[in-house]
Amino acid sequence: MPVLSKGRHRTPKRGACFMELASYLAGERWSDHPACTHPLLAALARLVNDNTSDVDRSKLIWLVPSIIGLTSDDLRVDAHIALRCARTALPVAAAERQLALAVSVLAAEEMLARLDGAPSGRLSEASMDAMAQVPRAADQARRFSRAARITEKGFRRYAAPNAVQLSVVGIVQACIPDPDALLRTLLSEAIDDCVALIRGPQPETLDAALPARV
Repeated sequence: MPVLSKGRHRTPKRGACFMELASYLAGERWSDHPACTHPLLAALARLVNDNTSDVDRSKLIWLVPSIIGLTSDDLRVDAHIALRCARTALPVAAAERQLALAVSVLAAEEMLARLDGAPSGRLSEASMDAMAQVPRAADQARRFSRAARITEKGFRRYAAPNAVQLSVVGIVQACIPDPDALLRTLLSEAIDDCVALIRGPQPETLDAALPARV
């Protein structure tokens, strides 16, 4: 069995990143971009793998099987992954990153409202709680977001991937006791979100992963 390590690897004998191990377990061609996982979720997994310390990276192994088979073309999946990431990083990130993360929260919520046919500007309770912890950045983000309207294509190609990357960097550089643990929690919860969205409600999963919109 390949050992988890940072970066890409030519063969299993040289080790494996999170997604390479997923491709191995799924029986696919060796790759860190396997077809068995949603592209944005796979991007999050690679970022978490590469930004987790060598000491703690092995703790990610138990999550690998759960990411296999989570594929979908539904833009709601991208929006929920981006929202989960930005909402998790926002309260702990350094001040200079909070505006971009708050904008990412609003953009993801706006995209979900659009896809669901809900009124613009509605936020989930979890998003309101995260924004309330950074009131200055939240106010700036609301002013900025009123002047911007992203397309669905732009959200999938740019806004959602940027939110994921900004969030992981924000957590890694945050002044918190254990960023590795928060990265693992983020990946685990993002996987739970995708399971609920793609495979349907799971016992004790959907309510926790997807708070009711208000």
